[in-house]
Amino acid sequence: MTLPARLKSTVMLALLTSVLPLNATLTAVALLRQKVSGSDPARAPDPKTILVSGGKMTKSLQLARSFHMAGHRVIMVEAEKYRLTGHRFSRAVDRFYTVPKPDRGGYADALVEIVIKEGVDVYVPVCAPAASVYDSEAMAALEEHCEVLHFDPATIARLDDKGRFAEEAEALGLSTPDAVRITDPRQVLNFDFSRSKNPYILKSIPYDPLYRLDLTRLPRESPAETEAFVQSLPISEEKPWVLQEFIEGQEYCTHSTVRRGRVQLHCCCESSAFQINYEMVDRPDIEDWVKRFVEGLDLTGQVSLDFIANGDSVYAIECNPRTHSAITMFYDHPGVAASYLEDGVDEIRPTDSSRPTYWLYHELWRLAREPSSASRRIRTIARGKDAIFQWDDPLPFLMVHHLQIPSLLIESLRQGTDWIKLDFNIGKLVEAGGD
Repeated sequence: MTLPARLKSTVMLALLTSVLPLNATLTAVALLRQKVSGSDPARAPDPKTILVSGGKMTKSLQLARSFHMAGHRVIMVEAEKYRLTGHRFSRAVDRFYTVPKPDRGGYADALVEIVIKEGVDVYVPVCAPAASVYDSEAMAALEEHCEVLHFDPATIARLDDKGRFAEEAEALGLSTPDAVRITDPRQVLNFDFSRSKNPYILKSIPYDPLYRLDLTRLPRESPAETEAFVQSLPISEEKPWVLQEFIEGQEYCTHSTVRRGRVQLHCCCESSAFQINYEMVDRPDIEDWVKRFVEGLDLTGQVSLDFIANGDSVYAIECNPRTHSAITMFYDHPGVAASYLEDGVDEIRPTDSSRPTYWLYHELWRLAREPSSASRRIRTIARGKDAIFQWDDPLPFLMVHHLQIPSLLIESLRQGTDWIKLDFNIGKLVEAGGD
């Protein structure tokens, strides 16, 4: 571990510690307010026990809160590495368990054991990108005991593979950029880039936290530069990539919860490479694309799609068959649980009173790095809502910033590992080759 990396961890720990008194006071005030108000969740006509995974992530906390608000009981799970997630302290979480990492043996067995022990009715995976396939493989064992709101392994393979997803969409008459599966650098070097007026970019098909933000345009200015860039990437049969046409325009992200080919919950936001702000925008053309896609494939589960809008045209650039952090915009919607648990309910969107969601510490970090953005940061905070903090459930906010993230920083110092950035939304240190 280099000195700058060690210093980086130490500085971040010191900064988090410096605001502990303020956050502890805020939490105490919120807890006192909660005790005085004495508010209780609604009583569901048919209360269920819901198992939610991905406990370190804000989207898992939001779903736990949404199910709890509707009168259901929530069990949360996470890998041992993230056992100190602040979300386990939420009043929405009745029980918390650790399970093996999804790619380790015993993951499915551990889930089944919890399902049986707690009498779980429905399992809602909140997957990290690398975990969605393991949750799909666990479905066969889990469905003997509960409903699983996820896709089978064959569907996961079709949707998660950027090349195969494009083929599925095109077969339904839906627009996507030109895309070619790449398993050898020579395929890129021999590619006829003249087939499109637009440049191309390379994307790893397996999730890669290091390369996923790289939008280097191809071809480069010279064949030698193109070759040098392509040869620097870990392209192989085992780690395939997709060469995708790059279309200029506004990027959007969506989350849709679907049952039997029907969209029951939907939201759409303007997007960026590192997305930590969510505000609902009305794009009927994108919503129509999503509805045609999920109906054509008769999907049941959670679907997150990325789009590029260019003029009057929209193109889906990839599909992530799992929960999107944009679900945080539903923090005040009473219908989220029904959209997940029941068939045939009317589609819901964020309420008219829902404010854009953000993560306070990301906004403060942006402010520190770019002081000239102060007015923008203040405006974001003033008109929006922190995705973690909630007056009637304040402990997760305190514990994420003063237990979960500090414990990971201390472990990084102890093991001598480096990290790229802190992600308070996902609740982890982003590391090269990490989860």
